[in-house]
Amino acid sequence: MKRTNLRKATGIAALALTASFGLAACGSDDSSAKAADDSMGSSASASADDAGAQTFGPGCSAIPASGDGSFNGMATAPVASAASANPLLKTLVAAVTKAGLVDTLNSADALTVFAPTDDAFAKIPAATLNKVLADKATLTAILTHHVLAGQMDPSAIVGTHDTLNKDQVTVSGDTNGMTVDNGDTPANVLCGNIPTSNATVYVIDSVLMPS
Repeated sequence: MKRTNLRKATGIAALALTASFGLAACGSDDSSAKAADDSMGSSASASADDAGAQTFGPGCSAIPASGDGSFNGMATAPVASAASANPLLKTLVAAVTKAGLVDTLNSADALTVFAPTDDAFAKIPAATLNKVLADKATLTAILTHHVLAGQMDPSAIVGTHDTLNKDQVTVSGDTNGMTVDNGDTPANVLCGNIPTSNATVYVIDSVLMPS
C-alpha cells in the first residue's frame, strides 16, 4: 500500500544465568558451596523481580510502578494482554482488538512490537482515525507494520528489519536516543526494551505508516 494512500486513510533483557559448580579444592567444606549457591539464587531472584532494569528512554517514568501495567506486571503476560493493562496504550489495544489480532499476537512465540501511545494516535484527526478503525484491511496493514519476528534488545533492534506486514522498518540510535523511520518525521522511542512473556516492546510517540 502506498504511503500516500495510507496518509489519506490515517494522517523486553532476558536474564541468562549459567551456574557451574565443581568440586572445590581439598579442604573446602559443603558450607562454602551452599553459601555460593544461596548468593547466586538471591541475585537471580532480585533480577527477576525487576523487569524494568534493562528498559530505557525518557518515557519509562510514565509506566505504572505496580500492578498489571507495570514492568513486572507486563513481563508475566503475552504482549496483547500486557498492553491492555498499560494505561498509555488504550487506543492501540482497541485497534488490535478491532483488527482481530489479539490471539495472533498473544500466541506468537517471540515478537518485537512498536507500541504507539494514546497521544500518538491523538495526532491523527478523529474522523480519519475512525475511518481507519472501520477498515480492517488498512488497519491490519498499519498494525502489522509495527511488529517484527523475534525478540530484539536495544543492540539488535538497530538497523533495517522485515515487518509482519511484509515491508521494512529502520531503527536508528541507541539507548541514549532511538528513532524509528516514519516518512519525514521519525517516531521517537519513549520507553524501550520492555519485556512481556512473549515479546519485547518499544513504546513510541507516533503511529508508523507502511510504505
